[in-house]
Amino acid sequence: MLRKILFPLLLGVVGCGILIALGVWQVQRLTWKTTILDRIEATITAPPVALPDAPDPATDTYLPVTVSGEITGQTLSVLVSTEANGAGYRTITGFRTSDGRDIVADLGFLSLDDRGAPLPTGPVTLTGNLLWPDELDGWTPAPDAATGIWFARDLPAMALALGVDPVMVVARDISPASPTVPMPVGIAGIPNDHLGYAITWFMLAAGWALMSGLLIRRTLKKDA
Repeated sequence: MLRKILFPLLLGVVGCGILIALGVWQVQRLTWKTTILDRIEATITAPPVALPDAPDPATDTYLPVTVSGEITGQTLSVLVSTEANGAGYRTITGFRTSDGRDIVADLGFLSLDDRGAPLPTGPVTLTGNLLWPDELDGWTPAPDAATGIWFARDLPAMALALGVDPVMVVARDISPASPTVPMPVGIAGIPNDHLGYAITWFMLAAGWALMSGLLIRRTLKKDA
């Protein structure tokens, strides 16, 4: 009898073992990703510092900074859709700091109707986070030359268009107040789906075990 059920038994044990191992691996990945997200959030919410002399994407992404200066030059509009405010534009501008450095400033959201609203003039202080966005993919359209609308934050291209350095501060506070609604850096957009994957693997393991049990039962019934 053992000989008859040996194959389905081995099939069940090996299959369940593989699926459970994959589920455990995803649980480990969940712990790893949660640790990373906690570290990023702690960095984002830390007290702001002065803009480094030579910001480095490898070490300074999410660094909170405060810069003072003036909004300068052309404004670029990035088409976005937000849950809170609907469709509109991210407003990207050049910003000249009080020590004469020209950088990129992401001032936040303007509705479709408010595009082109006058931005603060004179001395402005931005508090936010450094970011080198990674939003481009093979499907991202090129900026529309006729309307000046962009479809992703392409920092090198935007910096070139604005004539500034490819360093971006994403504002979470603007003083004096701006008509834009800040869209600050956060961890909400960073995917962490490992729990869902783990549950899926464990459910597949349970289903495999059930089907293996039914196969064994059917085999035993045949020999009864």
